[in-house]
Amino acid sequence: MPHTPKPRTEPAAGRGPRPPRADAELRVFGLNACLAVFARRPQAIRKVYLLESRLPVLKAVLAWCAKARVGYNLVGAEDLERLVKSTHHEGVVFDVRREPPQALRDWLARLDRARPALAIWLDGVGNPHNFGATLRITAHFGADGVLLPPGSGLALSGAACRVAEGGAEVVPLVALDDAAAALGAFTRAGFETLATVVRGGDDLYARPLPRRCLLVFGAEGGGIGPALRSAVPRQVRIPGTGAVESLNIATAVGVVAAEHWRQHRR
Repeated sequence: MPHTPKPRTEPAAGRGPRPPRADAELRVFGLNACLAVFARRPQAIRKVYLLESRLPVLKAVLAWCAKARVGYNLVGAEDLERLVKSTHHEGVVFDVRREPPQALRDWLARLDRARPALAIWLDGVGNPHNFGATLRITAHFGADGVLLPPGSGLALSGAACRVAEGGAEVVPLVALDDAAAALGAFTRAGFETLATVVRGGDDLYARPLPRRCLLVFGAEGGGIGPALRSAVPRQVRIPGTGAVESLNIATAVGVVAAEHWRQHRR
């Protein structure tokens, strides 16, 4: 019978879990987020911290850790809260190797031109919870990528991964170096670009969405930057009562992504 190393319990005070390397590692927390990492790229796991109550559901993870010589520690709830600066850790934290965003050219080359495609461009969005919710929604509706525009400070964080509930491991992130060049590349790849707006624009349901569709969303409050907005000829709005000015960014993504799914993938 193979020997399984006994997990070491971290003390409540004194030396605690090591900080992740900011450039190379990401601290993921939340049960579904961590299980998604294990399901899709277990080799990326560098360290596991968990509550004793999570041992049954993480049995396969710990067996893999023992085989791969990856350390895991049983810790208290207070230690996990300090580790991730949140009470929403759900009893488990992984330190994992960060996966960098893909280059646009490489991502486009991997898309199957015979099937529908949906890409989401987030212009000026910075809130990690909105980002995580967007990843969860785009994973659910089968979007092919979320685009990070030039100069964007948006990056995966532990909070975004938790809110994404595993979606961060499903939807590729794509880095854009130049907005104008990116729009041209999408056009050459057979995409039609639509900008979502609060006022003006066509009713979302007035005519079909393109089969290969690039959707541009702006941050709440500021909206899409004027240069980018003027570069996109077709603009759409989500109809409603008008009782509120606009939808939360993740909710807006969900409405339009669901409509694309209904028209082209259901």
